[in-house]
Amino acid sequence: MLCSTCRLRPPVTDDGRCLICAGPAGPAPAPMPPAPAFFAPQQYLRSPEGLAKAVVVLLAVVAAADLLAVAAGLNSRRVIAAGLENDFATYDEAEATLADNLYGSAGVLQSLVSLATAVVFIIWFRRVRLNAEVFDPSTQPMRPGWAVGAWFVPIANLVLPRRIAGGIWTASAQTNTDGSWRTVPATVMNLWWGFWIVSLVGSQYASRRYWAAEQPQEILDSAALLMASDAFDIVAAVFAILFVRKLTRMQGERAALGVYPLGVPGMPGRADWGRAH
Repeated sequence: MLCSTCRLRPPVTDDGRCLICAGPAGPAPAPMPPAPAFFAPQQYLRSPEGLAKAVVVLLAVVAAADLLAVAAGLNSRRVIAAGLENDFATYDEAEATLADNLYGSAGVLQSLVSLATAVVFIIWFRRVRLNAEVFDPSTQPMRPGWAVGAWFVPIANLVLPRRIAGGIWTASAQTNTDGSWRTVPATVMNLWWGFWIVSLVGSQYASRRYWAAEQPQEILDSAALLMASDAFDIVAAVFAILFVRKLTRMQGERAALGVYPLGVPGMPGRADWGRAH
């Protein structure tokens, strides 16, 4: 039996061709790299500036709602205190009802505004946490998903969000082009968190006291506690505005460098940062 092509030499291949007609053997194909155990999505920087502006506006509305609640509380206490002076001999029932309704309406407004602010703030917080993962994942104490989940864990939500914010702050502060470590004082962040925790705990305690109060003096005392917690919340809102603006500005400066710890290729710089909202 001869080669099916030249009919001169014996076949050596499965299709009946000789060694010459079959040609030289090509190079062995390169082995395929092993497939990774899982595929992580590519992370890119996204500007938090638009969200930050919305958060700042909402925090200002929170402070205004708190001021309104303090004013309504003062008015309610004035009406009750005036009644106590003469054992309610000249107590105006209609005025007291109006004062109570105004105070209740102010509380409802506070709740609605606080809920809207919390939603937008957490969205912003998640955005800056994902950016921090690009800047320097080694400084992040928890996985990105905790930027949302940490706020909903009872008791732990008094600590975990601040811990996550610290990691974001550290990664966003690294703007030294010579590679040296840069530390930015976290005073604003600490003041925001401290006043907010005091306001949150104080509001829970004062609200329970207010709804359980039956005697006029008990109502006066619990209303005073509520107004104190509102005052702390106003201060917390002011420091929260400073914190959001400072951290957003720090991330913008960090993104402008275009240099990342692990040398991740294709990451956006200042131009992409400005367009990504």
